[in-house]
This record gives sequence, C-alpha cells and structure tokens, in this order.
Amino acid sequence: MLVNILIVLGTFFFMEGVAWFTHKYIMHGILWTWHKSHHKKHDHILELNDLFAVVFSIPSILLIYLGYTYEAYSILKYFGIGIFLYGVAYLIFHDIIVHRRIKINFKATSPYMKRIMNAHFVHHKVHTKEGAKAFGFLFAPKKYDVKKD
Repeated sequence: MLVNILIVLGTFFFMEGVAWFTHKYIMHGILWTWHKSHHKKHDHILELNDLFAVVFSIPSILLIYLGYTYEAYSILKYFGIGIFLYGVAYLIFHDIIVHRRIKINFKATSPYMKRIMNAHFVHHKVHTKEGAKAFGFLFAPKKYDVKKD
C-alpha cells in the first residue's frame, strides 16, 4: 500500500518536470501552432491549446486501463493515477484559478500560491514562441516571489 502511494506521489511530482519540458520545448517549439492560441486574448471557451489536455490524458487512461485489466500489470494503474491527479491539479490551478475559465472568487493569500501565479503571469507577458520565461505549472523558483510594497 505504501509503495502504491509513493508511486502515485512520485509520478505526480515527476509530471511537473514533464510539463516544464513539454511546455518549453514542445509547446513553445514544434507545436507552437497549438499553443499560441493560449497566448492570445479571445472570448471563446475552448482554444486549440486544449488539445494538449487530450493528448496528455492518453498515457493516464492507458496505464489505468492496463493496470485494472491485467493483474500482471496492476502496478501501472498507480502511475496512471499520478498522471491523472497532476492533470486535475493543473486544471484547477491553470484553467480555473489563474485563467478563470470558470468564474470563481479566489484571492491568493499564501506566498506559494502568489509565487506560482506570478510566474505564470510573467510567462504570459510574452505572446510569441521565443522569449518566454517560467515554464512550470505547480512549481516556481523564489525569483518569482511577489514583492511586498
């Protein structure tokens, strides 16, 4: 049981590295054609960038399916659950809290939440493929701390 929990947690935290790498080198690289929709102001609910959520869900779905379907591969479901939970955290933080794709009344009060939100706002100051900073989603270095007046 403890091993399974550690796999889920380890996969969750590993996904931040995967997300950073993908965001920097894929989204701001070869698949900028999808991601640029996210760096433009628009008034519609969906954007081409949302296809990444579909693509990133595939490994999670496959791992969970294989883990529950085949006893010999049961451990795979915990990796799939870790990926799924990262996706949920991303949805809540990125789409709901930061970009307010669902209207909520949320005010960041913790220094950590202020930092990761600030890092994301720094990232969105650039509307082009090159020159962006802060590619992580749930972790940001201290240099993105919000300065107190």
